[in-house]
Amino acid sequence: MTSQAQATPQATGAVHAGASTTADGAPVDRVDALLDRLSSLPSLMVAFSGGADSAFLLAAAVRALGPDRVEAATAVSPSLPRIELERAREFAAGLGVAHHAPSTDELSREGYRANAGDRCFFCKTELMSVVAPLAAERGIAAVATGTNADDVRAGFRPGIRAAANAGALTPLADAGLSKSEIRAASQAWGLPTWDKPAAACLASRIAYGVEVTAGGLERVAEAEHALRLALAEAAIPVRNLRVRDMGGDIAKVEIDAELVAAVAGRPEVLAVVEGFTEVRLDEQGFRSGAMNELLPNPERYR
Repeated sequence: MTSQAQATPQATGAVHAGASTTADGAPVDRVDALLDRLSSLPSLMVAFSGGADSAFLLAAAVRALGPDRVEAATAVSPSLPRIELERAREFAAGLGVAHHAPSTDELSREGYRANAGDRCFFCKTELMSVVAPLAAERGIAAVATGTNADDVRAGFRPGIRAAANAGALTPLADAGLSKSEIRAASQAWGLPTWDKPAAACLASRIAYGVEVTAGGLERVAEAEHALRLALAEAAIPVRNLRVRDMGGDIAKVEIDAELVAAVAGRPEVLAVVEGFTEVRLDEQGFRSGAMNELLPNPERYR
């Protein structure tokens, strides 16, 4: 019997109750393996960013354990876009689980501010230094992150190493679930996050070697917000958008590749990006992890 058959939580809000089947092409066996693994835990706290991966993990944990044995923690800091916290709270409430919003202080860590290729190591170390004690205080047996199988295969993930050092579980990766499989299963479960664009922390917008500061994070956050509004007014339906701080007060805008030509022909749209002396449009379009392309020796950070 799979853990889905054992699970009894009432799916509310975002989650549909029912069998552990997924949409066509989704890996039923891997999802069942995930649910079986989660059901073996006494209780779980999910480090919940609000993204598609951690949202699916949180929903799976509720199916396997019930909402009373699952809690979520979303770290609040200048690197978290404000709207993401609100969405995380709404999603957790829909599942009926307790949601915590502890403050983290990545900027107090020199390695994070220095912004070398291992910045994520210091970020995740700070996260776990706050979430793990919170879980212990709440009597929660384990902490898990939304790391998936693609993340592990990618290799360049200093944050995964930091979380592992702190004892965090990676149930999605352990079950072999890829990003596309998680999206397919999320859609089958009726999760609104199934097609949510990647929403990396704001520090990922700042070029390696450029110091991360609270002011710098706020600048890119405001620039992206203004640009999204301008694109909406121009009837340009953007999905993926990044304003990247390249240093020297130069901003590089990445949008969906199919929209580059349309935006290039509307200079007034890019003009809303303030706080930089020069704003460039990346002709290649949005690429997840584009900043890693600029690292001279990424292998040293694996």
